[in-house]
Amino acid sequence: MSQEIVIRRITAPEIRSRKGGDPIVALTSYHANTAHIVDRHADILLVGDSLGMVLYAMESTLGVSLDLMIMHGRAVVQGSSHALVVVDMPFGSYEESPAIAFRNAARIMKETGCGAVKLEGGNRMADTIRFLIQRGIPVMGHIGLTPQSVNTLGGFKTQGRDTALWPLIKADAQAVSDAGAFSVVLEGIVEPLAAEISHEIAIPTIGIGGSKECDGQILVLEDMLGYNPRPPKFVKVYGTVGTAIDEAVKAYAEDVRSRKFPANENVYLLK
Repeated sequence: MSQEIVIRRITAPEIRSRKGGDPIVALTSYHANTAHIVDRHADILLVGDSLGMVLYAMESTLGVSLDLMIMHGRAVVQGSSHALVVVDMPFGSYEESPAIAFRNAARIMKETGCGAVKLEGGNRMADTIRFLIQRGIPVMGHIGLTPQSVNTLGGFKTQGRDTALWPLIKADAQAVSDAGAFSVVLEGIVEPLAAEISHEIAIPTIGIGGSKECDGQILVLEDMLGYNPRPPKFVKVYGTVGTAIDEAVKAYAEDVRSRKFPANENVYLLK
């Protein structure tokens, strides 16, 4: 009699324990179909508010709503069974106060079934991170290039080119770690600074445009699959899915116009 294999999800504490160990594999996912595929290979599936730009053609992530994040987060959870699912808290859902952040984070956790939330900010958000964790919500931090602050940063600019600012960025990383986050995303930070932060703080760092010295890496799935015609410098393109879709749709259109599709095997015939 064969035994049923039970697949157990990775948890936030398990990711925390990977500091200095095997590199952590993370990718974004926005819907159930891709989650089902990526789940076989990833440790973390991030339902990023980048979905506003990737799926909805927004100019930034600022227009993404809490309801939208919950809808996509629920789909990713339902489409996966192994990876830790982390859902971004969108702009305006956590900055006002720790209590409001908890209310919205609790709603995300309850309505999606995810294992953690992510929010942007270092020192300024440390009290909120601590407040959430003390109330049972695992938090992933995010410092450096924080897309929700694009208007105050003056665009999507690499952080740390001016070494005089390194102590501030390091302080942000340390504050997130001290507040109890289980990991922190280092986005768009110059390589030597990202490497130093990774060696200095106690929690795993997840790089995106950071350093190979980070404890893990994350990319936007659609970028690494070749959907984006102008991917950022930090992206390595691992597939040509965009080209494959174009070729498949072109072949379908040609078959429809020439009446090759549907063929007999694609229709219901009388017996």
